[in-house]
Amino acid sequence: MLMREVIPQALNRGNAHLSDNPLTTDAPKTFVHSFDIYLKDSNAFMNTYFARYFEWQGVCRERWFHECIHDDLLGSDGMFVTKRAHQEYVHETFPFQRVDCYLNTVQVRQCSAYLLFRFCVDGRKVSQGYQQILYAGRDRKIRRFPDGIVERVKEYELPLSALTE
Repeated sequence: MLMREVIPQALNRGNAHLSDNPLTTDAPKTFVHSFDIYLKDSNAFMNTYFARYFEWQGVCRERWFHECIHDDLLGSDGMFVTKRAHQEYVHETFPFQRVDCYLNTVQVRQCSAYLLFRFCVDGRKVSQGYQQILYAGRDRKIRRFPDGIVERVKEYELPLSALTE
């Protein structure tokens, strides 16, 4: 079983699957969403606020759900809940750079999955993180993903071996 302590170690290992080129993976698909950094996203030293990466995780996740998984899932009988999240800097970023966020999944189950986020500027990894998401009903009780969702989420899945080699 993949535990939360394994994921940060695997992200830091820099192996071929999670290299600086996020499109070089064993996953059939990788979702990409881009962000432009503006002055409002940075501090007095012109470094991008750490909190922006958490915000961008959420934006990327929502766009991925909408475009790739289920376009009206957010209005269904259930909701996605973030059980845990992690984000770390790898390299500084500055205003007027474009950040590409690459999303893949790991350990997709009937009720949960890990989402991996790799942020790059001009092909160079600048930040990385993950979320563990659960699916819950409106009553907030954990449920299985709706029909067909697991198969679509698995299209973005990295094999477990990619994280534990």
